[in-house]
Amino acid sequence: MDSEGQRRAYGSGSLHVYRSAWYGKWWIGGRQIKRKVGPIRTPGTREGLTKSQAEAELRRLIQEVRPAGPRERLTIEEAGGAYIAHVRDFLERKPSTVQDYRSILRQLSRFFGAKSIDRIEPDDVAAYAAARSAEGLATKTIANHLNFFHGLLGFAVKRGWVSTNAVASTDRPRYSGPDPDIRYLNRAEVQALLDAVPDDRFGPTERALYMVAVMCGLRQGELVALRWRDVDWAAGVIRVRRNFTRGRFGTPKSRRSSRAVPMPERVARELQRHRQRSAYRTDSDLVFCHPDTGNPYDASKLRKRFKTAVAASEIRSIRFHDLRHTFGTQMAAAGAPLRHIQEWMGHRDYKTTLIYADYAPDPSQGARWAEAAFGASVEDSDSASSA
Repeated sequence: MDSEGQRRAYGSGSLHVYRSAWYGKWWIGGRQIKRKVGPIRTPGTREGLTKSQAEAELRRLIQEVRPAGPRERLTIEEAGGAYIAHVRDFLERKPSTVQDYRSILRQLSRFFGAKSIDRIEPDDVAAYAAARSAEGLATKTIANHLNFFHGLLGFAVKRGWVSTNAVASTDRPRYSGPDPDIRYLNRAEVQALLDAVPDDRFGPTERALYMVAVMCGLRQGELVALRWRDVDWAAGVIRVRRNFTRGRFGTPKSRRSSRAVPMPERVARELQRHRQRSAYRTDSDLVFCHPDTGNPYDASKLRKRFKTAVAASEIRSIRFHDLRHTFGTQMAAAGAPLRHIQEWMGHRDYKTTLIYADYAPDPSQGARWAEAAFGASVEDSDSASSA
């Protein structure tokens, strides 16, 4: 904690006041280091340190004070390998997360090369972020890279490989959140898409899959992993319990992603017809499997055929994920509370659900008030009077 009780990033130390002086403390491996930073600035004078000056001096001290004895010097690649093994085996991160971490580590390793991890400074971190931005990476992607880098250096601090977390002292790129200008379909366009599904071997599966994507809001990986036991006909819900990404079954994206989603009667009827047609209809079978093998539907084939159906329907160009946006916007427009929509869509953060707020009915009845205030123009009033 700092002197105002706010939690600071791991590896950046802490600052507090004692007897008119600034004091700092930080950890190197398992050892806590304490140092006097300097006197507090006397109001109205130039004597002593302001809080920002004390922060800067603390960072200098952290960099200057090194642990006694020899220290293992590791590259980003070496330390990152140990960190990924730690999060995989000890923290039990999902295989898809570990795969993402390995991808980020490769990019960090290419950038920093053989440079020792204990010589990485905040300016180096900022240079890495700037280089990724110049390559066209999205702000959110760069933020994900820095989050991983922060975790890696925090891991290194605990083991005494570095004395400070350079990412903790680096400004992060500002992420403004999801694009508010989302794409979605209206009801007529949904029907046009369903009508454009080809009448071939895969058509019945795809028609049912598109309908569940639009009217229940499941993610692509959740659709592919759906089993018949997850469809609760009596309760009128679909229970999301698994996903399928990168060739593996796993748990949903986050804790909130395990959920029960309301199933409209139209979807229930379509799924009943689909089950009767399917050769794979036991509780453990996949709902949207390959019709010939019962294996998970190939993601690239699914997207390619979806794109073909969109073109044939002559509706606006959309991505498969926009079917999920269609669920969010249409449920909001129907008056469903945003908190319920958050639960049904499995959003971890309520801010993500707020992108659908503009599509909800106006509870303040602003249009009625605007009409009362401005509906009759002066010209209309004058015309009525002259008549």
